[in-house]
Amino acid sequence: MDQQSIVKTHVEKPEKFKGSDFRRWQQKMLFYLTTLHVSNVLIDDSPSPPTGVTTAEGVTPPTTAQLVEHQRDVETWNTNEYNCRNYILNVLDDSLYDIYSTIPTARQIWESLEKKYKTEEACSKKFMIGKFMNFNMVDTKSVLKQVEEIQVIAHDLEVEGMCINSNFLVGSIIENFPPSWKNFKLYLKHLTDDMSFEQLVLRIRVEEDNRLNEKDDANSLEPSANFVGEASSSRTKHNNKKGTSRI
Repeated sequence: MDQQSIVKTHVEKPEKFKGSDFRRWQQKMLFYLTTLHVSNVLIDDSPSPPTGVTTAEGVTPPTTAQLVEHQRDVETWNTNEYNCRNYILNVLDDSLYDIYSTIPTARQIWESLEKKYKTEEACSKKFMIGKFMNFNMVDTKSVLKQVEEIQVIAHDLEVEGMCINSNFLVGSIIENFPPSWKNFKLYLKHLTDDMSFEQLVLRIRVEEDNRLNEKDDANSLEPSANFVGEASSSRTKHNNKKGTSRI
């Protein structure tokens, strides 16, 4: 088996593109087309015919050898164009295949996909940035769960090439604590050492567990208080009855 066949055997065809994660799909697809030696048609035009040689007497016509070589180059390019176009179409979801199969060349399909989905991803980036900047924690939900939501947004931004500095992420989360966590926020902000995201999550987990335990302890005392209140009320009623019977 030659080297080219080995490369083709070990390169997996990308999963079908269904309309999301275009940049990742495009990179995988371009690598796949490159290993198949057909990606050149996405950039290069069809070979131009030979122009001959310019001499003092004028322009001599192309030689037979030049014409034969040009014909061979054109046939190779047309074969690559045909294959590349169909490789792309066959890695599109059926709903997208129906749309893009009407486009005549591989380059036009490629550029049309780029124009549509890179524009959508650019809008998606702006949406994710806004989502991160406008995220507000509330007291009615677990702080740890809300931190996980922020982490997901940060990961999505990282996938899009917009990595968030770890210190900035930690600082943003601390600054975003809900009102009831004001004292804990001040405590963390006065720590002198930098804190990793994992360390912050651990501190939040401990603090949230302590708050839940304190709440459970407070709830466990309520029945006793009610019982004391009921007993006191019962004794009052009993004494009132005794005082009435003496009259």
